[in-house]
Amino acid sequence: MAVREMNWLPQISPRFCRILQRNSQVLRRTWMISFLPPILEPVLYLLAFGAGLGLLVREISYRGEPVSYVAYIAPALIAINIMYNAFFENTFASYVRMYYQKTYDAIMATPLNLDEIITGEIVWGAVKSLIATILMMAVISFFRLLVYPQALLIVPLAFLGGLVFGSVAMCFTALVPQIEVFNFPIFLFITPMFLFSGTFFPLETLPHWAQVLAQVLPLTHLVALVRALAMGKLEGQLLLSLLYLFFFSAGTFILAIVLMRRRLII
Repeated sequence: MAVREMNWLPQISPRFCRILQRNSQVLRRTWMISFLPPILEPVLYLLAFGAGLGLLVREISYRGEPVSYVAYIAPALIAINIMYNAFFENTFASYVRMYYQKTYDAIMATPLNLDEIITGEIVWGAVKSLIATILMMAVISFFRLLVYPQALLIVPLAFLGGLVFGSVAMCFTALVPQIEVFNFPIFLFITPMFLFSGTFFPLETLPHWAQVLAQVLPLTHLVALVRALAMGKLEGQLLLSLLYLFFFSAGTFILAIVLMRRRLII
């Protein structure tokens, strides 16, 4: 009975790294398509906001100090990049491997179990977020919008953020009946975070109820952490945001395992 009660816990061994090996070999064929956006997007965004909106909103208040609008949104672009890479990898790409290519069925014929496959998929989404973040930071650094060495801590944070959004994405992958249904979580979950998580304007400009709601969104905490590291302004209260992301990723990771078991096994 005790064993059955613990069955909801993921059954994982280091063998999940084989998933990373398999996906990395596939990426070698399409790496240019995968990582071209993280290189070009920051340039386009910074030019658009810097030469366009930046002329109208030259400065914005951040933690009681004026900063240029471009410097304010640059860290948010990194956080959005982390979210997009992990989320789309573990929704559309994972669904294709699971449903159309039958890759999961083939791997389960090996010593790997389903929990290890899903773990490898989520970690792979986090790795893609990490690599894309490094590329984006390299581009943004040319604009002198990152404060080093504090900004280097964004790299491990990108991996944690990738785990957060990769785990959430895998939950949706376990639930959607067909690939077109991913439009709903993108519209109802990703788009509101993109707009209302302190990305392009301070949360203080929102109504009180919206500020409270924004604190529930994981991107809000990721943006706050990336922005603080990018500007070299670390504060003790950011530890709460870090803990939020850690526990959010742990909870959604376990939920993703349970939901994928129900879809593919039970």
